[in-house]
Amino acid sequence: MAVLPTPAHAIGVAVPLGTADSFAVLAGQSVTNTGPSTITGDVGVSPGTSVTGFPPGTVNGVIHSADAVALQAQTDLTVAYNNAAGQASDASISGDLGGQTLDPGVYTASSSIGLTGTLTLDAHGDPNAVWIFQVGSTLTTASASQVLLVNGAAPCNVFWKIGSSATIGTNSTFVGNILALTSISATTGATIDGRALARNGSVTLDTNTITRETCATGGTTGGTTGGTTGGTTGGTTGGTTGGTTGGTTGGTTGGTTGGTTGGTTGGTTGGTTGGTTGGAGNGGAGNGGGHGRPPVGGVDTGVGGSVRGPNTIEIAAGAALIGLPLAGAGVFVLRRRARSVS
Repeated sequence: MAVLPTPAHAIGVAVPLGTADSFAVLAGQSVTNTGPSTITGDVGVSPGTSVTGFPPGTVNGVIHSADAVALQAQTDLTVAYNNAAGQASDASISGDLGGQTLDPGVYTASSSIGLTGTLTLDAHGDPNAVWIFQVGSTLTTASASQVLLVNGAAPCNVFWKIGSSATIGTNSTFVGNILALTSISATTGATIDGRALARNGSVTLDTNTITRETCATGGTTGGTTGGTTGGTTGGTTGGTTGGTTGGTTGGTTGGTTGGTTGGTTGGTTGGTTGGTTGGAGNGGAGNGGGHGRPPVGGVDTGVGGSVRGPNTIEIAAGAALIGLPLAGAGVFVLRRRARSVS
């Protein structure tokens, strides 16, 4: 039998555990273990101080006894408990949950609840599906009972808010985060795929396996951040640096080295072109100034510093200018010889 949440209500959201997330077992008064229990996750107690039974029990984590970490975890557990209790209910439950199949949602029991046989939680392919059980009083599971997750349901997204205490039956398989106001007792051979977190009382263990479960995160964020940051930084830096450096160096050097007319025109043109095209750096009139060539463009150069040879008029004028002083010198010599003969 499947129980569907009432459509008029919002389906619940995952309860934030804060620093209590790192704990597989957390108690208010004490943690007591008998037998070779295996706990994967931290174990803590606060304000009580007693943690006993390790060994023979094994903790794959850190034991916190009345320290600042356990105190903060208890504070965060209270916040989580109130969050779970305050979410709007999707459907009411009562009696025994055995034999039922429940879709994601918030389920409320006004008093005690039991589990005999199998309770199935069906995510319908949604890995983020959440179940919250708001139990007014006690939770008691029978021996060999189980909570079965199907179609992508995750243990980290199952929360049991217990108004007093929870008892997990012998050799039963339980799933989810137990947030109990008072105490939690896991009897011989019981397995909890989740957490046993008690606010005010004790957590009692007997040859149990408790595995702290977390939901996977980071794939989407890592991919998006890496791709966006890498692309933006590479493109912007490369383009800006190439254009600015090339343009400034080419234009300034070329313009300064070149002559007055050619240097000014060439420097401006070369600098602008160099900057736009990503730093060609020819530098206009001065031909870059940095390739070991002497500057040209001081005498009759064109735009951009190009050198051209003299035309025929300029050759004739030059010859005339050179010839005048020579002719004058010849006349002077002839006059002196005539005087000496006379």
